[in-house]
Amino acid sequence: MTRGTGRGGSSAAPRSVDVARLAGVSQKTVSRVFNDEPYVSADVRRRVLEAAEQLGYRRNNAARALASGRTRSIGVVTLGTALYGPASLLMGVERVVRDTGYALRVVNTVEGDPAGIAGAVDSLLDQGVDGIVISEPIDEETDGGEGSIPVAVPVLVLGAPPPVDAPTVLAAGRGADAMARAAVEHLLDLGHTTVHHLAGPQRWYAAKDRLEGWRAALVAHGRPVPPVAEGDWSAASGYTAGRELAGDGDLTAVFAANDDMAIGLIRALAEAGRRVPEDVSVVGFDDVPVAAYVTPPLTTVRQPFDAVAQEGLKRLVHAIENPGTDPLPATDPPVDLVVRASTGPAPSKGGRAAHS
Repeated sequence: MTRGTGRGGSSAAPRSVDVARLAGVSQKTVSRVFNDEPYVSADVRRRVLEAAEQLGYRRNNAARALASGRTRSIGVVTLGTALYGPASLLMGVERVVRDTGYALRVVNTVEGDPAGIAGAVDSLLDQGVDGIVISEPIDEETDGGEGSIPVAVPVLVLGAPPPVDAPTVLAAGRGADAMARAAVEHLLDLGHTTVHHLAGPQRWYAAKDRLEGWRAALVAHGRPVPPVAEGDWSAASGYTAGRELAGDGDLTAVFAANDDMAIGLIRALAEAGRRVPEDVSVVGFDDVPVAAYVTPPLTTVRQPFDAVAQEGLKRLVHAIENPGTDPLPATDPPVDLVVRASTGPAPSKGGRAAHS
C-alpha cells in the first residue's frame, strides 16, 4: 500500500481523493463517511477512517459549509454569571459540543436586560450558526413586547423557554420540580410533620420550579404548607433567613433551593443553638463540590448537568442534520438525592422544646 505524504515530506495537504485512493473506494464514499451518511458498511467506514488517519487528512469545514449551507457551529445564549448551576450547565454544553465536531459560539446576556435574549440570538444568526442553545435562567419581563423571537434554525432550550418561533424547538433540563419533590419526600419519610422552604429569587425559573415541587409534595401528602423564606442564592442570604427561621420552635426540616443558602442556614441554626440534624434537618440542591465537606455534610439533590447537555445536544444535532424529520424523543433527567449527615429523624416534641 502506498503511503501518502500528509505527514511526510511533502507540504501539500492531503485531499479526499487521496483518502479514496488509499482506501480503495470512490471519493463519494469518503464524503459519505465524513458526513455520517447511512448505507456505508462498517468495513468501508473503517478503511476510510484509517486511510484518513494515515494521511493526516482533515475535513475542510469551510468548503463543506459552502456545499451544505451549514457552518458546523452551534450558538449558545446564556446569562453571564459565575453561579454554580448556570456555569456548570454551560461547561457541560461546551464539553458535548466539542465531541460533536461543531464549533461553539457563546453570547452572554446581562441580568435586567429584557431585550438581551433577542439581541443575542440576532448576533448568533448573523454569525451563521446552524442551531442555537438558549440557557437563560431568568424571567425577564418585557413591557409592551409583542410576538416571539424569530429564529431560522433549530433551537434547544435548557429550562423554561422564552417565546421563540423556530423550525424546531426542543427542551431539556426541566424536572427541577420532581427533584424538589424527592427532597421533600425524603424529609417526610424521616417523620417530619412538614418542611419549610428557603426559596431562590422568584425571577429565576429554577427557583419557581423548586418552590412548586416543594409545595406539590406537601399538598400531595396532606401536610401544612408553611410561609416561604426567599434568598438570593448566596450563603449570606441563607444565613439571614436562618436567623429568622431559628426562632420558630416548630421548625424541624428545611429544603433550601441551593446548597450555598443551605450552608448559610446551617450556620445560623448552629449559632441559635439549633443542632443539625438532631433538631432541624436541612436539604440543599445542586451538590456543589464543598457540600460533602461542610459540617455536617449536606444532604442535597445532585443536578445532572452533563446528562442534560448530552441528551439536549444529541437532539439538537439530529434536528440540524435531519431537517423535516421527527425530533428524537426526550427522556426525563434522573433524580439523584445524595443523603449525607444533615438530615435525620424528626425530633420528639420533648426534644424540640428543650432546644427551642
